[in-house]
Amino acid sequence: MSGIRVALASLDPTVGDIEGNAALITAAAGDAVARGCSVVAFPEMALTGYPVEDLALRKSFRDASRAGVARLAATLAAVGCAEAWVVVGYLGEAPVDQDLVAAVTDVTAVRTDQAIDAGVRPTNAVAVLHQGRVIATYHKHHLPNYGVFDEERWFEPGHEGCVFQAHDTRIALAICEDLWQDDGPALQSARNADLLLVINASPFEVGKQEARERLCQLQSINLDCPIAYVNLVGGQDELIFDGGSVLVGRGGQVWRPTTRFEPVTVDFDLFEGEITAATGLRSPELTSTPVDDSDPDLAEIYSALTLALRDYVHKNELRQVLLGLSGGIDSALVAAIACDSLGAENVFGVSMPSRYSSQHSASDAADLARRTGLRFRTVPIESVFATFQDLLGVSGLAEENLQARIRGCLLMAISNSEGQLVLATGNKSEIAVGYSTIYGDAVGGFAPIKDVPKTLVWELARYRNLVAEQRQEEPPIPPNSINKAPSAELRPDQTDQDSLPDYTILDAVLTEYIERRAGRAELVSQGFAPSTIGQVLSLTDQAEYKRRQYPPGPKITSLAFGRDRRLPITNRWSES
Repeated sequence: MSGIRVALASLDPTVGDIEGNAALITAAAGDAVARGCSVVAFPEMALTGYPVEDLALRKSFRDASRAGVARLAATLAAVGCAEAWVVVGYLGEAPVDQDLVAAVTDVTAVRTDQAIDAGVRPTNAVAVLHQGRVIATYHKHHLPNYGVFDEERWFEPGHEGCVFQAHDTRIALAICEDLWQDDGPALQSARNADLLLVINASPFEVGKQEARERLCQLQSINLDCPIAYVNLVGGQDELIFDGGSVLVGRGGQVWRPTTRFEPVTVDFDLFEGEITAATGLRSPELTSTPVDDSDPDLAEIYSALTLALRDYVHKNELRQVLLGLSGGIDSALVAAIACDSLGAENVFGVSMPSRYSSQHSASDAADLARRTGLRFRTVPIESVFATFQDLLGVSGLAEENLQARIRGCLLMAISNSEGQLVLATGNKSEIAVGYSTIYGDAVGGFAPIKDVPKTLVWELARYRNLVAEQRQEEPPIPPNSINKAPSAELRPDQTDQDSLPDYTILDAVLTEYIERRAGRAELVSQGFAPSTIGQVLSLTDQAEYKRRQYPPGPKITSLAFGRDRRLPITNRWSES
């Protein structure tokens, strides 16, 4: 058997932009062929973007996707890629399971979620393009229906494996979840192949890259087959795709990515069923057992957050963002992320002091603007606040919320007038316990640190400043914003810890309750004070209606609010 060179191209497509995504695929394939690659593989649903959600249920979109694959095959042949085998994910169609047809025959008109149209349903598919046409297709067999995934709602499962031959090399195909299961046609086909090529749209979360590498290593050893794993890159609403192509040889050697969170292509050589060389990946490592977990990496989290914001802004054809600058740590971190994502010239900050604002709040906000170079203005709210008080005379929590809502109203007015996207600056800990004001600090179109616990906010701020120091640049976040006690400054001498546990304890309880679904008894057994448990769980349960109204934000943890965690608002069950 002779050798071939394979390219794995991690692209950043835009959902729904079939023509634009096809252009990205054509350019990357042409470059790979020019480097001598015979096979070029692109991620899961690269042609349509992922996830397409209920766009999959529109016949017009499915038709456009399938027509786009045919056009792409012809275009590739026309630009000199005819002799290459190009593997690309797209939205396909397949015959509907006949049992499903029988079950809904009498109610087809109201069962639009089944998208039964002339006996077909959408599929998560991959096409092999060669000599101007589609020579093979594979339809994803295992459809994940947990966490952020709803693929059983959208897709019909495939039932057949797919192996195609490139020169004299036999390549089996799998799509993402098919690799995570120990059965199914994809893995059965791989047992008689020279390479298992897995195309993926696997969302980022902390520590997941290590889990992918362990999985690829285990399956490669189990199948006695090398594995090439290519992943999507980019932000899509609340999801982040981090790329991270991986290779595993027959003996368990792991080639790890040198670059993630940006579109890259890596090449490798396959000779006599063995991976012999790779570019763009770290040297292979051979272990007798799967690789171990590593500690969460602040660099990858920060990269994920900047990618998410940049793609959300640019893919929605926006350019500039606006946020309130309180002088506190949350708005400071969001401002730094925004400047790194979009350029300081596209970031607008507004300080909105009230009668309760400290002098350091104003000075820290101004210092942040100076350090980052963002555009800054001050709009005092005292006169507006006084007018409302003359009308209403509110006190206590209502007085605090009034200030937040005045600020939210001003931000939205500036946004409407000048066209910037408002960023909400709340963190996961505050959102969990309801420490955000609807129509106040919760206003905005995107929430960059929505899934970042408060303790991690501090860690990321220190990390970003350390990076600046290593580059011999001025740190973007004022040290006082990091070191001072957190406060909403909505009443005299207020601090967060007046009414909340210390954030170290709060985040520990929230992690167990939200991400690990621990109950009260389990939390007590872990040593948390019963009074703290009762307070935190009660606040979290009561804030569900607020979380439903919070802007979208990128997922970085194993269980984020929104797509991951779906609880009823009207609900009398309480662990507290």
